[in-house]
Amino acid sequence: MMIVSYNPQQIGDTLVIVLGPDNGKQSYKRVDDVTQIIDAAGNVIGYNIFNVSNVLPEVKNENGQVQLTEPQIATLNQLIVDAGFKAELPVHVPSKFMVGYVKSMKEHPKSSHLHITETEVENGETLQIVSGSPNMQEGIKVVVAEVGAMMPSGLIIWPSKLKDVESNGMICSGRELKIPNAPDQPGAMILPDSYEVGKPFDFKKAQTLFNE
Repeated sequence: MMIVSYNPQQIGDTLVIVLGPDNGKQSYKRVDDVTQIIDAAGNVIGYNIFNVSNVLPEVKNENGQVQLTEPQIATLNQLIVDAGFKAELPVHVPSKFMVGYVKSMKEHPKSSHLHITETEVENGETLQIVSGSPNMQEGIKVVVAEVGAMMPSGLIIWPSKLKDVESNGMICSGRELKIPNAPDQPGAMILPDSYEVGKPFDFKKAQTLFNE
């Protein structure tokens, strides 16, 4: 996985690259404008690239999550290598927002409003996802933010437990995905039958879903 973000108003001219979850204690090593972040187990979980506009001037047009091109990733990997680190940035990063299908649903044993779903995503894989959507039901197509997704709000989706039940992903509302004209209320965004289960969710196509 790789999540890249740029927020100059809050942290300056710094590209934040997340490669893994924050599992507690971290260590840092900075060489020139590159800081490598390592977790307690010795895994590289990210990089901070300072003064990034010196090498990627086009990043100044970004604010929030950044989708890097292959040439941009190659530039950053060379910068990382020149700083004495091993290149860690993957060239191809699959989408973490998928069209899912709720195969089954049952009520959470410890909550009156949570539901435990078995939701199919890509390649026939089924995820257990706990959802609080009031309109949750079996047999609907939904948008699934898989583990490693960054929501438009900046929230990163990691494996979690909701009242002792494991949840691996999030079934999203149109409001949470910031789809234009989506209702400003909770509830899973139910997709039309034309959407194919297991395919990446097309945000541009979805802009017409709530047109009046």
